Amino acid sequence: MTATETRADTGVTPSAPRQAPPRAALSFKNKLSRFDLRFSPYFYISPFFILFAIVGLFPIAFTAVISFQEWDLVRNSGTFVGLDQYIWILNDPKFWTALRNTFSIFLLSSVPQLILAIFIAAMLDRNIRAKTFWRMSVLLPFVMMPVAVALIFSNMFGDNHGLVNNVLTNIGLQPIPWHKDPFWSHIAIATMVNFRWTGYNALILLAAMQAVPREYYEAATVDGANAFRQFWSITLPSLKPTLIFVIITSTIGGLQIFDEPRMFDNTGQGGAAQQWLTITLYLYNIGWGEFNFGRAAALAWILFAIILVIGLINLLITRRLVRDEGRRGEVSRGRRKGAKR
Repeated sequence: MTATETRADTGVTPSAPRQAPPRAALSFKNKLSRFDLRFSPYFYISPFFILFAIVGLFPIAFTAVISFQEWDLVRNSGTFVGLDQYIWILNDPKFWTALRNTFSIFLLSSVPQLILAIFIAAMLDRNIRAKTFWRMSVLLPFVMMPVAVALIFSNMFGDNHGLVNNVLTNIGLQPIPWHKDPFWSHIAIATMVNFRWTGYNALILLAAMQAVPREYYEAATVDGANAFRQFWSITLPSLKPTLIFVIITSTIGGLQIFDEPRMFDNTGQGGAAQQWLTITLYLYNIGWGEFNFGRAAALAWILFAIILVIGLINLLITRRLVRDEGRRGEVSRGRRKGAKR
């Protein structure tokens, strides 16, 4: 018996193949809604990229062109000289002095700044009175103008009549040559940087601390862990991604320090013996002091390369830390599943 005869015997007729229902024509309102849903995000973010292309990307590209030329500001034209500007910068002893000073001030400011920011964030994360007042207070130095902060601290660290040396003299100690000794000048400038940026970084770390589930601390308290143990075993491991962000931004900002060394004395040249001459201050003196914009552009790109290398190193460290943290999370989740079984 064939399949056709079987269908005839059972009395079931084969159904015709289904046809897709005809699509209704979309109205203009529906088309506009779909267009808005699909392309509106690009329109919303396009002003930033357009503005960046005009005031950011074009100057960067133009600076790269100028760095290979002997630029004449009056004629607004230049003569191609190849890598001569870069070679001159790398052979100049002032560049290496400025590079050493920049890294010295960066280390003296970033390390204490990070430690103080973590400590302040931990104190603000506790159950204290007037939390909003204290959190707003730590941000006030960041709101102040950098020039005002530099002027105030440069007077405080004056060699002859500064507030700090007057206090040291009154208690029987010798005054410190803030503007003569390279190390003490770096300490003074690093203090200005720490005053401005510690509170800002503390609030970022405070936001990360508040995102840590409170059940962890409650469980640790039940297990008998004290406050220091909870901070070391729960808070710090949870702050790793945020700490990486703070370290990267502090590195970029520290290598571009300008306002504080510029306003540390009346001349703004980085000291008589370049005691606190930084790369950006050296760049400013070449560009607007000597009006050699080709050489200043070359120095700007050298600074960009230095920041890029350090940024790549931070990126490699960040990937390793984040990967290790993810593996630890997977191991802990596997252990919890095993315990439930």
